[in-house]
Amino acid sequence: MTPSAPSSARIRIGSAPDSWGVWFPDDPQQVPWQRFLDEVAEAGYEWIELGPYGYLPTDPARLADETRRRGLTVSAGTVFTGLHHGPDVWDRTWAHVADIAELTRAMGAEHLVVIPSFWRDDKTGEVLEDRTLTPAQWRDLTAQTERLGREVRERYGLRIVVHPHADTHIDSEENVDRFLDATDPSLVSLCLDTGHYAYCGGDSVKLIETYGERIGYLHLKQVDPEILAAVVADEVPFGLAVARGVMCEPPGGVPALEPVLDAARALDVDLFAIVEQDMYPCAPDKPLPIARRTREFLRSCGTPGTPRTAG
Repeated sequence: MTPSAPSSARIRIGSAPDSWGVWFPDDPQQVPWQRFLDEVAEAGYEWIELGPYGYLPTDPARLADETRRRGLTVSAGTVFTGLHHGPDVWDRTWAHVADIAELTRAMGAEHLVVIPSFWRDDKTGEVLEDRTLTPAQWRDLTAQTERLGREVRERYGLRIVVHPHADTHIDSEENVDRFLDATDPSLVSLCLDTGHYAYCGGDSVKLIETYGERIGYLHLKQVDPEILAAVVADEVPFGLAVARGVMCEPPGGVPALEPVLDAARALDVDLFAIVEQDMYPCAPDKPLPIARRTREFLRSCGTPGTPRTAG
């Protein structure tokens, strides 16, 4: 691929609580939210995601003050859904989505990252349901996702970006293609997570080149190919795979991020590219040095941003 890119395209680099080992609203193994905000700013990032709802303050005025004084801006909120279960779960889903969408809008963000529910427990490995959807479940998944996209847009002015994820029903190239082909592009876009897609055997550059008009958001992540081979062979649940270190610090894993960013820039659209290195659980002093090095590496890939000084 030619590395040149249209000058009008902006890749806005950010990070997320996930890169600080944060998976839950409240967990003693996680760093306090104040430390996350301090350190993500110190590492040189200007954009952040909300992470699990309730980890960061949910009062918009307080969160706006806390982010503003650190020079941070929110790019998106995140919701978890089980829409393949059909209309019966809509009310419960919307109750979860509404509060997060409200806070996301209040923070000036325009995206809502939608993660499908897991078919097996990410901690215990317990199989919760069949890993393969029936044709009827696929129809429910696509129809209810379109409904979510429409409702979120009409009520909150947000755009949903669906996140293919390991141990969910939207994971492999086959399933991602099937999902995209069955959903309305005006309602449903994709959050391409390069690490999860590689984890599930997909090629991120190929996906961007094939479905470029559907790519609405990026998560930048890499997997360690040796650890990945072992966890796939042993059928290790995603959470336990993360504890083994399957998601690794760039540029030590796959996919190579430079070609991904070149492909994204060639779309000639503004995109967020949020760094997410899954590290749950992790020692509290581990994330900041990694975040600094990753930001410097991404600058070497041609992404904008200037280093920050501590303090």
